[in-house]
Amino acid sequence: MRASRAHRLYAACVLVLVLGLRRSEVLGLRRQDIDFEARHFTLVEQVQRVKGVGLVLKDLKTESSQAVLPLPEFCARALEERRELQELERKIAGEHWSQEPDHDLIFSSERGGMIDPVGFSRTFDPLVKAAGVRRITVRLARHTCGTLLAFLKVHPKVAQAILRHSRISMTMDVYTHVVGDDERDAVALLAELLEDPLIG
Repeated sequence: MRASRAHRLYAACVLVLVLGLRRSEVLGLRRQDIDFEARHFTLVEQVQRVKGVGLVLKDLKTESSQAVLPLPEFCARALEERRELQELERKIAGEHWSQEPDHDLIFSSERGGMIDPVGFSRTFDPLVKAAGVRRITVRLARHTCGTLLAFLKVHPKVAQAILRHSRISMTMDVYTHVVGDDERDAVALLAELLEDPLIG
C-alpha cells in the first residue's frame, strides 16, 4: 500500500487551515515538538530550500515564531493518524528509510526525506479544487485563519499569539477584513473535505 501525497500531507493542511501555520513551519514540525497529553506544540524548525544546497532544516528566527501553540482535538487526531501512516511508510521503506535522528519530521517523504514547501503548495491546490471553491493558496489559507478568528470575535492579542505576528498592526490588518458569505462557504467546504477519511 502506497499513500498518496495528499493523504501524506492531510494533517499538514489541517494545521495550515486551523492554526494558520506557514508551509515551511508545518513541514519542519518534529515529533519532539508535540505534547499530545498537554495538547500543545512548539514550532522550532522550518524547512527551506537553499540555493546550491537543497532542502535544509533551519531554526525559526524569532521568539514570537517559536511560541507554544494549542493543539485542538481535531488537529491532534489528524497528527496521530499521520504518525500511524508514517510508521507504515517506515516499515515499507525498510533499509531505504533515511531521516536524521534529531530531525524526526512528522511530514516526510515516503522514504523519510524532507518535503519541499513548493511541492506542498502543489498538493494543496488540488485539494482546494476538489472542494469546488475558488483557488486559495497556502498563504491565503493562513490569512483565512486570521479572518475567521476575527469573525469569531477572538481578542486581537490572542490572535496575534496564534498567528505569531511580530506586530499587532499586522493582526489588525487582518481583523479589518470583512468576512463575506463566499469566505464562509469556502472554509466550510474545505473543512468538510479535510474531515473526509477517504481523502486522497
